[in-house]
Amino acid sequence: MSVPTELPAWQPTRRNAEAGLLVVALVIGLAAWANVDLVMLGELSPTFTVFAIVVIALAIVAHLGVRFAATYADPVLLPAVFMLNLLGLTMIHRLDLGEDVRAISNGTATPSPDVTTQLTWTALGAALFLLTLLVVRDHRRLQRYTYTSLFIGLLLLVLPLAPGIGATINGATLWVRVGPFSFQPAELAKILLTIFFAGYLVVKKDSLALVRTKVLGLELPRGRDLGPLLVAWLVSLGVLVFERDLGTSLLFFGLFVGMLYIATQRISWVVLGGLLFIAGSFGAYFAFNHVRVRVQVWLDPFAYQSEQGYQIVQSIFGLSSGGLLGSGWGQGFPLFVPYAKSDFIISAFGEELGYTGLAAILMLYAIIVTRGMRASVACRDPFGTLVAAGLSIVLALQVFVVVGGVTRLIPLTGLTTPFLAAGGSALIANWIMIALLLRISDTSRRPDAIVLSPDDALTQVMRL
Repeated sequence: MSVPTELPAWQPTRRNAEAGLLVVALVIGLAAWANVDLVMLGELSPTFTVFAIVVIALAIVAHLGVRFAATYADPVLLPAVFMLNLLGLTMIHRLDLGEDVRAISNGTATPSPDVTTQLTWTALGAALFLLTLLVVRDHRRLQRYTYTSLFIGLLLLVLPLAPGIGATINGATLWVRVGPFSFQPAELAKILLTIFFAGYLVVKKDSLALVRTKVLGLELPRGRDLGPLLVAWLVSLGVLVFERDLGTSLLFFGLFVGMLYIATQRISWVVLGGLLFIAGSFGAYFAFNHVRVRVQVWLDPFAYQSEQGYQIVQSIFGLSSGGLLGSGWGQGFPLFVPYAKSDFIISAFGEELGYTGLAAILMLYAIIVTRGMRASVACRDPFGTLVAAGLSIVLALQVFVVVGGVTRLIPLTGLTTPFLAAGGSALIANWIMIALLLRISDTSRRPDAIVLSPDDALTQVMRL
């Protein structure tokens, strides 16, 4: 007979470790910015001091927010995210300087720097990060809003199709524009739909996992249990058809299939999801010209290098010129690639930091996803487990789709590189996602008021 015991009250919070890692991130980010200035200008730019003050203040405020609002949260997530954000700001600053040089040589007016806007979005993202930690004191309360999240998430997905406010940019109808302000509502929809999927699967996972029918030796779910998967498939196709957004379509369908597998532990769901994905891909290829063009450019970009394949061809040249160690900050030609600040910022990093620098950036993403999955595994309630896993899957899928497209592993899509690329919608949504992961991590690691058997207590201590 086991005697109840309490988890040790001496469990360290690891906040000092987080502070130390944040200092490392700041040193690397500020050194990179100074390197760009010295190479391209020969001296530190006037913006260096402003940048240093702002990012140091943001790091301090974010750390204090976690220290007091999520005391036992993972100590690695925030520094890894902060370093990525700083590197993204530095690359945008480097591209701004390159545009200034080009404008001067062409005798045209120098454009306004995009890094100022991106730094403003970073500050807003950090503010919403803190607000999320303060408002969501217990992630389990989000389960009450399962179907509310579904309704608002679907509304945000279709909002760009509304007349008068929807805007089409680069062939995709993803934006809502009101006056001078524009926003990409699908970025917030991915958080809300993750909450809905988690809440739904917590309730339905037993019937989805246990009630099976054998077909050709493979255990498959009942026909009526296939409904959610079919609905997710149809919604993804709807986004692809009406908004011409291949990336978001792939993201939402992959998210649901991944969460479905985690909830049920049934490989048959992955098989079914894969079959539906293949069927949808072939159908979209033959039905929609923009999908067919993307695939053809992917298969042979040099045949279209003066038209639709120009971006990917320039990206390939940039990555190849970067080689193993890169040309160095400010010494490459990343502006030869269109949309180097947004869609192709990975190509810019690959050219100037080389394969080694790009591998380090991907390692930071791997750390973030791994720590998110660790929070999922350590979480004591199924809803939190699924939310943390879903948010981690969203980040992993975004990185895979973006990097895969830029390196020609898969066809190009319209997703944003998390924390690196210019753009406010994605940056804000990703900071909110990190806040939710830290909240779940804090809850799963918190020792107070937890009563366990000796065996369970040992298990939890090992997890921590």
